Amino acid sequence: MFDVTEAAVEGALAAGATYADARVVLSRSQLISARDETVETLSQGEAIGVGARALIGSSWGFFATPETSTASARQAGERAAEIARASALVAGSGRGPGPGGLAEVPPVVAHWESRYEVHPFEVSLSEKADLLIEATTTMRSVAGISLAEADATVWDTEKWFVSSEGHRISQRLVECGASMTATAIGDSETQRRSYPGIRGQYGTRGWELVLGIDLGGNAGRIAEEAVALLHAPPCPAGTTDLILGSEQLALQIHESVGHAVELDRILGWEAAFAGTSFLDLSHLGRLRYGSELMNITADATLPGALGSFGYDDEGTPAQRVDIVRDGVWVGVLSGRDSARLAGVPPGGMVRADGFNRLPMVRMTNIGLLPGDSSLEEMIAETEDGIFMDTNRSWSIDDRRLNFQFGCEIAWEVKGGRRRRMLRNPTYTGITPEFWGSLDRLGGPDEWAFWGTPNCGKGQPSQVGHTGHPAVPARFRGVRVGVAG
Repeated sequence: MFDVTEAAVEGALAAGATYADARVVLSRSQLISARDETVETLSQGEAIGVGARALIGSSWGFFATPETSTASARQAGERAAEIARASALVAGSGRGPGPGGLAEVPPVVAHWESRYEVHPFEVSLSEKADLLIEATTTMRSVAGISLAEADATVWDTEKWFVSSEGHRISQRLVECGASMTATAIGDSETQRRSYPGIRGQYGTRGWELVLGIDLGGNAGRIAEEAVALLHAPPCPAGTTDLILGSEQLALQIHESVGHAVELDRILGWEAAFAGTSFLDLSHLGRLRYGSELMNITADATLPGALGSFGYDDEGTPAQRVDIVRDGVWVGVLSGRDSARLAGVPPGGMVRADGFNRLPMVRMTNIGLLPGDSSLEEMIAETEDGIFMDTNRSWSIDDRRLNFQFGCEIAWEVKGGRRRRMLRNPTYTGITPEFWGSLDRLGGPDEWAFWGTPNCGKGQPSQVGHTGHPAVPARFRGVRVGVAG
């Protein structure tokens, strides 16, 4: 496919582009779901096409086609250059890379593949269906369960990237994951328990990931918890110490750190889907984001994590970048254009949702480095608090500053022991104040690489795959039990 991508780049340069790159993307996907002991959905898809990007002055142009002949690819490059030239005529269009151009990334010729033991497309549909049906059967066997659901999703993506600077990169990503949910409906209350998290668990791994999370071994437990929640007392309102499980903390990181440090949001380039950011580049290296225990990295090299890859969609190598170090904001998520403008090294964080979308800054694996405590130690050291786990709802303002989250389940913590179960737990906070109250972190043994396969951004909307390493953590003096 390199001949196709090269034709697109040549077309853009011949039409006047000062820089051009192109990607051919071949993607396959499969979704299978079961509900109440029956396979409910089987969806399989395959798409291929070429997307060309052209730069003229400080304006980008992008054009994509599902036709993969060299003639069509060359035309796509020409159209991308035409669009870039037209974009330069629009008032305010100078929000591109600026007169300095793109941050330098040495061109490479390379190939990269994610690792797997069992390719998930080689597992038969019947084996997948049996696994999901068994999980729903176990959940439905618990008295009081009204709805039992389970699903598994598989992706296999191949890319060929060429730039006018000499990049020539191919890579293949194999990803998969699964989830299940038990729902109990009472007289005036509906409760749900999900496993391993609200969206399941996903990674750049093979079917061994799905087998490892053991849906069948956890189906009965979450079903019993869903029924028990119907009769649990509500989460009390007040201010208390809050312990979060790693799955909930992963979403807390995603929403209050990951989106906030996207450089295109900080620069005001991207504000359509979920707002901008409360961060100001003049405060980089000085702003206190959280307590000294808070160390956040963007690491696209973590084996098996959902936000891992070899090269981003600009040809920048995957790398680890410090975002928050000892509680101080020190890094951003960037691409070659935004990095050059902001005066920071390019982070390799630009990706697109398929061949027909313009690459943009996306999270990689934005995660919290572990500490030296554990969930059980945190509970034992907490005199009066609440332990919440598994996300149920989230809300955050358009600057990623003021948030409120709900969890599926909680337990009261009294005198260093986990006590009664609580239903409908919520907590709220202001981003720097909340992270500033962090005083305990789980250790390396509890470090989990949570995968989010549905991060939305951009207009038209793009769905990104992101990873969020996290551990259980304790926060002091958090407002909980907020309704409405």
